[in-house]
Amino acid sequence: MTAIPLFEGFGLGLRPPHFNEFLERDDLVDFVEVISENFMVPGGRPLHVLDKVRERYPVAMHGVSMSIGSADGVKLDYLRRLKALATRVDPLWVSDHLCWTGVEGFNSHDLLPMPYTEEAMDLVCANIARAQDVLERPILMENASTYLTFADDQMTEWEFISEMCRRTGCYLLLDVNNIYVSGTNHGFDMDAYLAGIPADRVRQMHLAGHSQGRELLIDTHDEPVPDPVWALYKKAVERFGARASMIERDDNIPPLAELLAELDVARQKAGDWTRAA
Repeated sequence: MTAIPLFEGFGLGLRPPHFNEFLERDDLVDFVEVISENFMVPGGRPLHVLDKVRERYPVAMHGVSMSIGSADGVKLDYLRRLKALATRVDPLWVSDHLCWTGVEGFNSHDLLPMPYTEEAMDLVCANIARAQDVLERPILMENASTYLTFADDQMTEWEFISEMCRRTGCYLLLDVNNIYVSGTNHGFDMDAYLAGIPADRVRQMHLAGHSQGRELLIDTHDEPVPDPVWALYKKAVERFGARASMIERDDNIPPLAELLAELDVARQKAGDWTRAA
């Protein structure tokens, strides 16, 4: 498969409140990210909007339903529809999450955690291989936020991810906020996490806000990027260099100008940190 080249821009998710602004201008961001499933189902987001946006911006396709950790395997019909969309969009890359979302035809519409075992590794790698074969391209896998761990875990999350990349040749979408949320929830060493990630596989990074639950942090994407996540992003940039970076906002969505101002903060910080490295 063809390698995915580096792309060093700064982007935002394409959300309905901002459709018109992205359709009217071509200088707002370096790329946009779309939720793949929104454009794959009847009654979903209008494809003509995506076509017009694609004329102005590079597009990254990001999925939430591949269910790469499912014991049922990745569904062929889903992969064929995803491939058809990718053929239409010609995206920078196609990504999804290291998780499972359902079983026996039931979709939980949630990103459920994986056990980090050899058995799970074999399953995930087989599913990634199937997805990449059908899509005829390497895919990016994103680390999901987690709220529990498994007693039978045989390795750390970053060891699992590193071995997954080695076996399958897939790339990574490193979600910095998710590292912070999971690291805080479980008490793992976030510096060790970054050090254990294969730098040559990282192609994109996510930034987002989160919320404090009763006992755990919750990955809600409804707040600006907080200072601890910026601090971890600094370490990620120092470790991996410039990578395509995007701010996610899926609830409490502000005017586009506010997100662009926050994205300028990311651009400035990343530039300062890269020059200082």
